[in-house]
Amino acid sequence: MHRRLVVALGLACTAAACGDSSAPDASPTGVAYSFALIGCNRVDAADTTGNQSTANIEQLTRTFAEIAALPQKPSFLFFMGDLTLGYTADTTVLAKELQGWKALYEASALAHSSIELVAIPGNHETQGPTKIAYAAAERTWLREMAQYIKRGGNGPQAGGADALTTDQSKLTYSFDYKGTHFVTLNTDPVGADWHVPAHWIASDLSAARTAGTKHIFVFGHKPAFPYPTVPTDGLSRDTASRNIFWNAMNTNRAEAMFSAHNHVYFRTQPTLGGAWQVIAGNGGSKLEATIDPTIPTSGSYYGFTVVTVLKDGRVIVKSYGRDIPTGGYTQSSAGTPTTVRDSADLTWAN
Repeated sequence: MHRRLVVALGLACTAAACGDSSAPDASPTGVAYSFALIGCNRVDAADTTGNQSTANIEQLTRTFAEIAALPQKPSFLFFMGDLTLGYTADTTVLAKELQGWKALYEASALAHSSIELVAIPGNHETQGPTKIAYAAAERTWLREMAQYIKRGGNGPQAGGADALTTDQSKLTYSFDYKGTHFVTLNTDPVGADWHVPAHWIASDLSAARTAGTKHIFVFGHKPAFPYPTVPTDGLSRDTASRNIFWNAMNTNRAEAMFSAHNHVYFRTQPTLGGAWQVIAGNGGSKLEATIDPTIPTSGSYYGFTVVTVLKDGRVIVKSYGRDIPTGGYTQSSAGTPTTVRDSADLTWAN
């Protein structure tokens, strides 16, 4: 099998001006639906003074406004973790950070639009200061973010083929929408940091494909395959488990896994002719020194990503980005336009 591929870097159009009629997603049959995604917006500990949310407020509020203003309204916004600084053993602190984040969201035009927010935990929400996930953090996430995970419930419970320590049924789960199967993953479950329940995923994807789903999209905080300059990152610490997961993606013709964790945008096809992986961790967290902007389909900018599913079956991904503020990553980005930085066709060939 092979993929049709269309790439356009640095297209000069703003988020408000680039609708679904812009290349390469023009289609005589029109748009079925779209969804947006973003991850990694939390600030560093030194930059949290007076900021209960611990979010990069400048970038977050601008992104919320720009997504809400898109001509083709996305059906969903998947927020793929590291909303907050977290990394705390005190769940009261974690709860307050999440409450602060929710206040920013609820005050935005996005919250009052038709776009549904789907929140996915990152390692900063589930792990403590020793970078190990713990059950009380999972419970805090489930309580505070309940209204943004309302489609959850069918995921794996404790035990099972993946030997899970805690109930993951509302942290890793799937749902269907307009002939598409969506899967959200907790990539740091208690007792299995840096892992996903690969056996449950394989069964879930197979069942969806057997049932006749047209598309499969998977979302998780940590990518299955690491960003090139950090080879021990992502889910690569247990390649056997990771490969069960990725083989299921390819066997069941999933279009892509979308993730964050690395503070960068990066699109890659880990196995030639197979599913794509898109890292979209460029939501506003401080860029990491490991980023290599010379890597093709990689970029050091802030923004969000939109995936458009066309009625003719094609799937188009676009990365919208704006330059990092010269005065510092939390400073105003006013006057810096948001443009389409990467665009590609992710469609499986027949």
